[in-house]
Amino acid sequence: MSSAPAVPSALSAEDAGQTFLADYVTGEGRVVRRDEGGDTVSEGQAYAMLVAAAIGDRETFHAVWSWTEDNLRRPDGLLSWRWADGAVADPSSASDSDLDAARALVIAGAAFDDPQLTAEGVALGEAVLDLETVQTGAGRVLVAGNWATSAPYAYNPSYPSPAASAVLAAASGDPRWAELDAGTRTVTASLLQRGALPPDWAQVREDGTVEATPGALGRGERVLYGYDAARMPVRFAESCQRGDRALVAALADPLSRGGDAARLDLGGQPIVDYDSVVSAMAQAAVAAVQGDQDRAARELADAAQIDEVTDTYYGAAWNALGRLVLTDDALGGCPPLGS
Repeated sequence: MSSAPAVPSALSAEDAGQTFLADYVTGEGRVVRRDEGGDTVSEGQAYAMLVAAAIGDRETFHAVWSWTEDNLRRPDGLLSWRWADGAVADPSSASDSDLDAARALVIAGAAFDDPQLTAEGVALGEAVLDLETVQTGAGRVLVAGNWATSAPYAYNPSYPSPAASAVLAAASGDPRWAELDAGTRTVTASLLQRGALPPDWAQVREDGTVEATPGALGRGERVLYGYDAARMPVRFAESCQRGDRALVAALADPLSRGGDAARLDLGGQPIVDYDSVVSAMAQAAVAAVQGDQDRAARELADAAQIDEVTDTYYGAAWNALGRLVLTDDALGGCPPLGS
């Protein structure tokens, strides 16, 4: 861990990371969603890889990546998104998981002095660019997965990670990562011109126009800012680019209306009466980019309390990841709360 947090908290990023790995990763390296039927998703494997790489847990990292390779790796190099009852349950890919895993491999390669891991991360990143991005009138865009490459393109605003793109660009030298960053910023800004908050799901047309949708491919009940969208402020807050952080700061007013509520409408009004860890982390991210360290510390404390009460895989993951990316540069970003 290379940067000490500037914001005091009873729970450190390393402690939260160790807790997530201890509670949800089996000895063989499978991340079990214990509160969701015991299945495994590529997202969880990638989260565990990021956490393990950040806190220097070489043994857990190798176990998780080995299980992932053996059980989720597709012939095209991407990862199947869901595994259950001993086999792949859905071979489709999820681009956020692939991007996070590629970043984790590159970070681990440097942390553990293992060039093979770096090479595997670069290769997975190349598969992401080849198979999960498209060119639009707004620029290069990360679509939701290998299944979303026909227009209009299913797009999740919380899937792109500017910091991950920067890590992979530095490792590979591929100019498409810079193209992806530019396209991501354009599309996200367009969404925020249409609604005060980013939606969980959207679609991008070939000409680059973008609109919120009720679920992937419009298969949901309503447009909202929920468990997915709340990751966007956290991912963008760790970016080293001012333009990305400005998009986070623009969320301050609408998010102030909903507190840590798990689901809001795009104007910021809560539509449920319960909180989520990732919503609290989003609030911490906004406070951090605004330079309000005291409020950021309070939101980090709120996230820890919500995680303790709810005890979910997703909450534990983001209680760890949010702290890591906001307070520490071990994952290659520019933490707004780091020293």
